[in-house]
Amino acid sequence: MVLENDIARNLLQINAIKLNPQNPFTWASGMRSPIYCDNRITLSFPEVRNTIIKGFVEVASAYTNVDAICGVATAGIPHGVLLADRLNLPFAYVRASAKSHGRQNLIEGELKEGSKVLVIEDLISTGGSSLDAVHILRENDVEVLAVIAIFDYGFQKAKNNFQNAACTYKTLSHYDVLLSEASQMKYITEQEKNILSLWRKDPENWFNNTSNNE
Repeated sequence: MVLENDIARNLLQINAIKLNPQNPFTWASGMRSPIYCDNRITLSFPEVRNTIIKGFVEVASAYTNVDAICGVATAGIPHGVLLADRLNLPFAYVRASAKSHGRQNLIEGELKEGSKVLVIEDLISTGGSSLDAVHILRENDVEVLAVIAIFDYGFQKAKNNFQNAACTYKTLSHYDVLLSEASQMKYITEQEKNILSLWRKDPENWFNNTSNNE
């Protein structure tokens, strides 16, 4: 059985997740954050990659009527392909936007109407990109059984978004476990753990509040 603690530890060990409360990262959205996660790095480490796929297989085993696996472009594609191969199921993926040429598909691959799919994502932040994919699939008469991701920041906003969309999501590990493992590994100090806990409670305003308190 794949444990969420093992996943979190692996992500830290290979630097797929980096924690730096003292010198925050800048996300693509412009938000300043003490954590940066790039789960694509796991693809370069066979042992970690296999552990993740094993975890996905275990979660997927709860669904006995899966017709296909669907990845969210782009980061959900490679792990989705690996899972589909392991389960011997068809694979497709959902684009964020249609190509300007060719068939201008949003869904790449063949999914029959009424198909039941599991959607694979690498990371759940607010859930926006995952739920955009869910919406596109539903518009094409595809039933989404659940979204499965490697890691989840645990934002309340994500929980609300998935609940409002009436969509189930599951992750192999999450932020609380990460902080616990990082502390045990001496990757962070107790003070840094407290700073990281504050970020998760209010990520949009965390940097400004922290700067003003210095």
